Amino acid sequence: MERTVTVRTPESIAFSYDLAGLGSRFLALAIDLIVQAAIFLALFILWGVAALRLGQLLESLRVRTHLPEAAFVSIALIVVFLVGYGYFIAFEMWWNGQTPGKRVLGIRVVRDGGYPIDFSAALVRNLVRVVESLFGFYAVSFVSMLLSAQNKRIGDFAAGTIVVRDGSFQVTDPSRWTAGDEVSATPSSLEGVSGLNRDELALVRRYVERRTVLPRDAAQSTAASIASALRPRLGPGAGTLSDDELLVRIASSGRE
Repeated sequence: MERTVTVRTPESIAFSYDLAGLGSRFLALAIDLIVQAAIFLALFILWGVAALRLGQLLESLRVRTHLPEAAFVSIALIVVFLVGYGYFIAFEMWWNGQTPGKRVLGIRVVRDGGYPIDFSAALVRNLVRVVESLFGFYAVSFVSMLLSAQNKRIGDFAAGTIVVRDGSFQVTDPSRWTAGDEVSATPSSLEGVSGLNRDELALVRRYVERRTVLPRDAAQSTAASIASALRPRLGPGAGTLSDDELLVRIASSGRE
């Protein structure tokens, strides 16, 4: 059953998201586990070669000690933890809420307010994963997502995150798509874009990403609400742009 959630930003802008279903989330996890298995296999092969070479070196030096074995075991445990759980943290940070499995399935982790996931949220939701994986291999997570209105597992509750479909960019009005994201090159540059914080830039980008699928009236009112909050901080050049042009220019400037 598909579920949607509407999040409202501090600027009173509402965005609707399609929540990722249980099937897509567990299939994404299965893909990630396959990727992790491949990583473990490669590391195991490298590990065996390194252990053999080190053993030969110590034997040639006539070194008789159990210290290398203890060190290898300690390093192995650290590597297992890093690959097993650091994998999720690293990819969700580098790929803006996605792991390879999530990217294949077209889903993404975002914060409850719809903002991009940050390091603390990625860390918390995936450290809780350690506990979840110990109880019936995510059985507790499955029950939690069934009972939650937002399909949240325990890690999502702890971190304040949701998993959503990565934007269904279906164009309901082709004429709006052909207009593209270009804005006039004549207006003055925006002076205050560098002063906008991460959440404000994320809000603008979300509007630009969804502007072609929003009804015209909804797009115009959303653009007006966001632009009115940001325009006074962007210098005189902002006054020569329409609300939509202003937000597209901010989004483009934020990627430079």
